[in-house]
Parts: sequence; C-alpha cells; structure tokens
Amino acid sequence: MKTKQYKTNINCLGCVEKVTPILNPLVGENNWEVNIRDKNKILTVTNENLNEPTLIEQIKKAGFNIETIK
Repeated sequence: MKTKQYKTNINCLGCVEKVTPILNPLVGENNWEVNIRDKNKILTVTNENLNEPTLIEQIKKAGFNIETIK
C-alpha cells in the first residue's frame, strides 16, 4: 500500500463528516484519516490505486485547502 500525506484545513469533526462521503468512495472507508490535533491538519491516505488529482479536486470542491506534503 502507498501512503500519501496532505496538509489541509479540515480542522474539526464536522469537517471530517463533510469529507467522509468524498473520501470513502475514492480511497476506501478505512484507508484515510485526518489528524485534527496536528497544526497542519494532516490527511493521511493509504491506497494502492490512489487517483491523486481527483482526490485533490474533490477536497477543494468541498471547500477545503489541500496541499501535498513532500
């Protein structure tokens, strides 16, 4: 499995609930998490066939910032 991390502004449980219907179909229900306690609100995605452009586009469409961590 490949793991990618992103800096976001998904900063509360309500925000997590808003992205859940986006992320579950894209990467799988148990293949992502957001650390809302981290100052950078890190989204970690573990998925072998991640379509990163679609992921980024969908998170932005939901109204959140997302930036790949290098």
